[in-house]
Amino acid sequence: MEVVKFSKRKLDKIYGRYFSKRKSVEEKVRGIIEDVRQNGDEAVIKYTRKFDKVNLAPKQLKVTESEVNGAYQNIDPKFIQYLKTAVENVTRFYKKQVKKSWKIKDEDGVKLQQVYHPLESVGIYIPASTAPLVSTVYMTVPLAKLAGVKNIVLATPPNAYKSVDSYILALAKLLKVEKIFKVGGAQAIAALAFGTKTIPKVDKIVGPGNIYVTEAKRQVFGDVDIEMTAGPSEVVIIANNSANPDFVKADLLAQSEHTMGISILITTSKSLVKKLKKEVEGGYIIKVDNLNQAADIANKIAPEHLELMVKSPYKLLRRIKNAGAIFVGNYTPTAVGDYIAGPSHVLPTGGTARFFSGLSIDDFMRSTHIISYSKRALEKVREPLEQIAKVEGLVKHLESVRIRCK
Repeated sequence: MEVVKFSKRKLDKIYGRYFSKRKSVEEKVRGIIEDVRQNGDEAVIKYTRKFDKVNLAPKQLKVTESEVNGAYQNIDPKFIQYLKTAVENVTRFYKKQVKKSWKIKDEDGVKLQQVYHPLESVGIYIPASTAPLVSTVYMTVPLAKLAGVKNIVLATPPNAYKSVDSYILALAKLLKVEKIFKVGGAQAIAALAFGTKTIPKVDKIVGPGNIYVTEAKRQVFGDVDIEMTAGPSEVVIIANNSANPDFVKADLLAQSEHTMGISILITTSKSLVKKLKKEVEGGYIIKVDNLNQAADIANKIAPEHLELMVKSPYKLLRRIKNAGAIFVGNYTPTAVGDYIAGPSHVLPTGGTARFFSGLSIDDFMRSTHIISYSKRALEKVREPLEQIAKVEGLVKHLESVRIRCK
């Protein structure tokens, strides 16, 4: 690992870790999106052949019911039970987030409401280019189901057999998802955003992906909604002399399994620096003088995953503001959050945890404000309303109030 001293120049390289890479793919992605927008299925098939090395006909883009049933029957029933356990944990956590509509009313006849509705349609991207991320299915779909989304569309890259990973299909059946398409990369995001003859247009796209998927989501935002720009995975570990070096090493190495994944250790321990700089390839070690410095740097990095392996982790936790998910204590590896704990592993990366949150029920719902005034209530607020409208010079706004208050 590269040891980084506590200096602005060195740390700026980490704070801006994905920006330069994004610029290099921006034009490529823009071209793919425009091609799919203009040429639909034809473009989707062309890029699937180019990037996934799979040649599909338009009618093969949608996964058939027989493909799903065949995959489900080939899965060990015991593994299905493991999947059910994971789904139960996710559901238990997110049931707490479900929002109810509310209203307030006063004696003058003012009625104000906030009403929540599920989104009509959502596209969920499931990465599978290097390895099928089965866990992303149960880290996304149950949230949409709890929110009440009726039209859920899964997009995931095809394998060499012109099909989709059996575990992904088995889980989709378990969760009663019927629309699954064999398409990945930026072309999948474009297809979901604009629709093709075969692939339906959706209102929102969620799910992680590589830098091309992330850039595509960024570019289609506005035509559709997205939950965040969740790109290559990353972990930051804050550790001191109380940490088990083998645990720290294992978690840093685990991160290296992700394509373009990044591992960062922030530590006060000279012995950890000495041991891990040679034993772990890739990533950074930042040596700091104290844990306050460590917290400040972590907040600026704003990582996807942050592990606290220190003697008093909850004391340090109070200083942390920016992180997608925080893993507290020596026995809480990132893998627990990735697979089984319950909170979704779809988290902000690349420093975007400064303003994005992890996937939630809110991502699958929208709210509407409902406002009702009686004549008495309108007359009561007439004067402040008129004075504010005068400042803005909106004369007809004034008249729309005055005509009601005669």
